[in-house]
Amino acid sequence: MAYVARPQLTNKTREQKTFRPISPPQHAAFLDYIRTLELDLSTLSCNAQETFDAFYDTLTGLLNYFYPEQTVTLTSRDPAYITPAIKAKLRSKNRLMRAGRIEKANALAVQISRDIVRRNKARLSGLNHKTDAKSVWKAVRQVTGVKKTVTVADGISAQSLNSHYANISNDQDYSRPKYKSTCSVETNQDFVSEWSVFQMLDHLRPTSTGFDCLPAWFLKLGAPVFSKPISYLFNLSISESFVPQQWKTAWISPIPKVPAPKHHSDYRPISITSILSRIMERLVVRQYLYPAFQVSSSAFSDQFAFRPSGSTTAALITILHTVTQLLVDNDYVIILALDFSKAFDTVRHHTLFEKFASLGIPDNIYNWLVKFFEGHSHCTKYGQHISTFSEISASIIQGSAIGPASYVVTASDLTAAVDGNHLCKYADDTYVIIPACNSHSRLVELDHISNWAALNNLKLNRAKCVEMIVSEPRRRRQFNPPPCLPDIERKVSLTVLGVTVTNKLSVSEHVCAVISSCAQTMHAIRILRSHGMDDAQLQLVYRAVVIAKITYASSSWWGFTNAADRQRLEGFLRRGQRQNLYSAGNPSLAQLLEQADENLFYNIRYNPNHSLHYLLPKQTERSYSLRSRSHNFELSCIHDDRNFIDRMLFKAYHTV
Repeated sequence: MAYVARPQLTNKTREQKTFRPISPPQHAAFLDYIRTLELDLSTLSCNAQETFDAFYDTLTGLLNYFYPEQTVTLTSRDPAYITPAIKAKLRSKNRLMRAGRIEKANALAVQISRDIVRRNKARLSGLNHKTDAKSVWKAVRQVTGVKKTVTVADGISAQSLNSHYANISNDQDYSRPKYKSTCSVETNQDFVSEWSVFQMLDHLRPTSTGFDCLPAWFLKLGAPVFSKPISYLFNLSISESFVPQQWKTAWISPIPKVPAPKHHSDYRPISITSILSRIMERLVVRQYLYPAFQVSSSAFSDQFAFRPSGSTTAALITILHTVTQLLVDNDYVIILALDFSKAFDTVRHHTLFEKFASLGIPDNIYNWLVKFFEGHSHCTKYGQHISTFSEISASIIQGSAIGPASYVVTASDLTAAVDGNHLCKYADDTYVIIPACNSHSRLVELDHISNWAALNNLKLNRAKCVEMIVSEPRRRRQFNPPPCLPDIERKVSLTVLGVTVTNKLSVSEHVCAVISSCAQTMHAIRILRSHGMDDAQLQLVYRAVVIAKITYASSSWWGFTNAADRQRLEGFLRRGQRQNLYSAGNPSLAQLLEQADENLFYNIRYNPNHSLHYLLPKQTERSYSLRSRSHNFELSCIHDDRNFIDRMLFKAYHTV
């Protein structure tokens, strides 16, 4: 008699976790102590690094004294919502029960229940418009107790991953960027005020702690006292163009790019840097880099990421507007979607700073940036192991606040090689738009971009590049498309920044994909409802996931929908109303999209620095006033209502 072998049960594994218990009495004792504490770093007679060391020693001492670390054991069978702090409270409750202190144990049980609910709500409230159905299902599995998948792969260790990332971020032709000798140390000028630092600390959100071991909640709690020494350190850092060693070390959190990673390349490296370093970086970006981008707007006009008023919506509007305009005089338009391998991790520093030097930023800020990128090192935390540190000589450090803006500067000199061709960039996602009259220039553009990439220590991955030939669906004239390019796949539909567009300028595939994804989310929401989540929280999840997914970049593609597409989307929204996930009093889909269009058009019209302001036509000056007009922009007799700008110009004109 044959027997079916039973699956082997995995052994329970145990892991020691270190955490800091946090309670109101601890907060009270800490705040009472620092009430009379005077942290005046200006009285220290030492260099900048020693000043930073003294500050970190003081705060680390306070943290360890009032919030000492404890160790607790977690097992592989514990649910995902069991944190070390919750596990420690559970053990305390059990000890109280065994001691017969039932009343106190019951009170602690109530606290544990609230912590678990807060933990689950925190995960669910973190869902936003970028969250796909997989993230929702992951939250459902965690809430319902389904075992989570283990992402640790065989043959991959923390050390091997760290070496892999260090090799990628290594420039074989590294040349140290030069400092500007014209920089002068200004000791009397404050670049940031104590009040500004307090505001930033007081509004800190929960985030990962860097290697300086100062958590966000601790900095936020002590903001009234910490803001003075931190503002002094920030001003010292800027005036002397100095970056402390605590801000130059990071640990990498590998994020799987595929469901079952097997190779080192299946993990995306995200650097976890010091929280204070990230605050300082944001100050530099907002006060110096963004204003420089606006002054040199021509160099950044085709870049829509990591700059004021830039967005995926603006990039999509520009791409579709450019394509439809070129189709007026051309039988077809070619779109090349380019892919750069490990773009953020391989940027060459000395070419980056040649471009920084051309921006109108102060010399001490330029030298501060040189100091920031110089001498960085990282380690990798994978599973339960941490690697040793490795130094890097390239990269703009994914996860840092200054990295995205630095890549924008890197790509600022990437332009089309042939007149009449257009480039549209969103970070490292680059699209080349070529009219039919320039179809012979495709290889010229690719070679030009490959040479630019090599100069900046990047690599154009032609195997992942895609070509699409777009033609006007309302035009019946036949045309002969150009031959396919070697090593580049030609497709009939292309997903551009999350929106699928076909070679006939149809978005029906995008509508189908959105509805399919939202249907999976609806099923996940029903499971959450069966586990006791109230309707108010369910409606919040519905708006944050389903409504946001439906309306994502709607201003760019809504004009390209047909009647059937619009009916399907409206029908899906009515389904949510029937399930009490979207109340009838809320705006309809048409009202939501109309409001989004109005808000965007208002910003474009009245903000001359908006990334789409250049698409507006010229304004005419009239000496007469026969009737009121909504705007004075010139209206062309040739317009395309599918495009956002044309649609809004004529809509505003006719609704007066």
